[in-house]
Amino acid sequence: MAILEIVKEPHKVLHRKARPVSDFGPELQQLIDDMVGTMREAPGVGLAGPQVNQLLRVIVVEFGDEEDDEAPLKLFTLVNPEISKMSKETVMGIEGCLSIPELVGDVSRAVSVTVKAQTRHGQVTKIKASGWLARIFQHEIDHLNGVLFTDRTDVIYRVEDLIAAEEAAQAEEEELISGAPTETSTSLD
Repeated sequence: MAILEIVKEPHKVLHRKARPVSDFGPELQQLIDDMVGTMREAPGVGLAGPQVNQLLRVIVVEFGDEEDDEAPLKLFTLVNPEISKMSKETVMGIEGCLSIPELVGDVSRAVSVTVKAQTRHGQVTKIKASGWLARIFQHEIDHLNGVLFTDRTDVIYRVEDLIAAEEAAQAEEEELISGAPTETSTSLD
């Protein structure tokens, strides 16, 4: 298994529609294995063919149980995936991308989806997903259609700014808990 290079925005392959897969032979099997290894090494929860410079309709997703952090991760390797059904209900959430590592954004996604695809060996499969797993499938399938999360949002944050804001909020909370004055508090002594 090889660790593949993850292409970064503005690479043109990220904006092109991927081709359907018809050959499920050894080259595809190797690509899928390499994509799984690359996703895990990054680390990420999903990866699409165009992100490793392969204009093929292939995604790999690895995600656990939202309710149980101790549950083992489940790996999905999907070929020619399409969203066949999505809920009308949507939810806003922050998304990032291995191809745009310095940014995250608020993206509205369907709460639940049904994905029709083929397994890595060509068998037809259908997956019903909700919550974060549904969001991940939508994000990765967008990649197959040349769409990035930045195309679906008007609100984009730099990761380093979010980390700094979170650290500042945590420090302020610790000061409040410890009783030490903060910069904005006034002592009445």
